[in-house]
Amino acid sequence: MGELPAYAGLFRMRLVRGLSYRAAAIASSVTQFFWGFMLISVLRAFARSGGSPLDDGQIASYIWLQQASLVLGAIWFRDGELVRLICSGDAAYELCRPVDLYRFWFARLAGGRLAATALRCLPILAVASFLPEPWRLCLPGSPAVLACFALAMALATVMVVAVSMFSYALTMVTLNTQAGFLFVAPVFELCAGLLVPLPLMPEGVRRVLEVLPFRYAADLPFRIWMGSIGLAELPGLLAAEIAWLAVIVAGGRLALGAALRRAEAVGG
Repeated sequence: MGELPAYAGLFRMRLVRGLSYRAAAIASSVTQFFWGFMLISVLRAFARSGGSPLDDGQIASYIWLQQASLVLGAIWFRDGELVRLICSGDAAYELCRPVDLYRFWFARLAGGRLAATALRCLPILAVASFLPEPWRLCLPGSPAVLACFALAMALATVMVVAVSMFSYALTMVTLNTQAGFLFVAPVFELCAGLLVPLPLMPEGVRRVLEVLPFRYAADLPFRIWMGSIGLAELPGLLAAEIAWLAVIVAGGRLALGAALRRAEAVGG
């Protein structure tokens, strides 16, 4: 418990620092609007061609939520400073800190990711809420749905950061600034529904992906917002997500520990 202020302080520092990059966030938001309109058009055409469980409003809502939380769910969004520390060998100094390295890096990555998301999501959601049909972002059906969405997004943040920790462990092993992220990101984003909404995938593929933990990072909170997953289903789904989180965090700790032991062995 004595280490908690260190983690909280680092999280707050990275959050405040990330919130200072407003110009980059505005430019990114404009790009995401154009990308969002294109995706909605493509998916509406796809849905009309073969029957879809999502109507036009749900497709638009799914895509705007996806664009608003793009940085939050993107494994390729990296802490460049941490990557440089790892590849230069200066990460060894991190081991001198009287803290748990996994928790320390976790707090650092969570703060930076949330700051980048906060700057982008609010303008996108605000503007998308006032667009004409069928481009408009539909609002949650009730305050209870909004509260459940917020809880699911909080757990999704933990899920994304926990998965991204594997990328940093791979970077520590390979000393390649791209390899770990290029390996993990495509698989994660496809399985989470960040490339194609899971309800629009073939039934056999969708059933498999809904068993895996990655859907909790995007598909679940988005569909809670849209109302396609009812509140009665949430206790079981959230319990399963917490169980998966425990497994992923434990695996991440093992991966980081193995990477550190290898680095110690190679470095003498």
